[in-house]
Amino acid sequence: MSISNLIIYFVTGGLVTTIIVVLEQTGQRTLSELATLIPVFTLVAYFFIGQTKGGQAVGQHAKFVLVGTLISWVPYMLVVAYLAPKIGPNRAILAGLAVFFVLALVYIGVANRFGFSK
Repeated sequence: MSISNLIIYFVTGGLVTTIIVVLEQTGQRTLSELATLIPVFTLVAYFFIGQTKGGQAVGQHAKFVLVGTLISWVPYMLVVAYLAPKIGPNRAILAGLAVFFVLALVYIGVANRFGFSK
């Protein structure tokens, strides 16, 4: 892996994130919401994984991420949605991330133990 590839990966992910924030700040809420629903990390990662390892690797990874999303990301979003009005966005996000990481690490451990991630 070359340094130029790392720079391209970094800039691509950062650019998409910046666009989402700018759209929200300029009042273009519908576009911001649509852009936020785009799975930026997987979009960028799968594009580059596909270029280097092919469709088989992307397909296997997508199956792993699909289940992982249900197990860790959905509860994260539920925690943030429920707690943000009660304790504020920053604390809600931190609580949601704690839930996310615990569930994600458990999922990864189980998947690796039983060979689901291969």
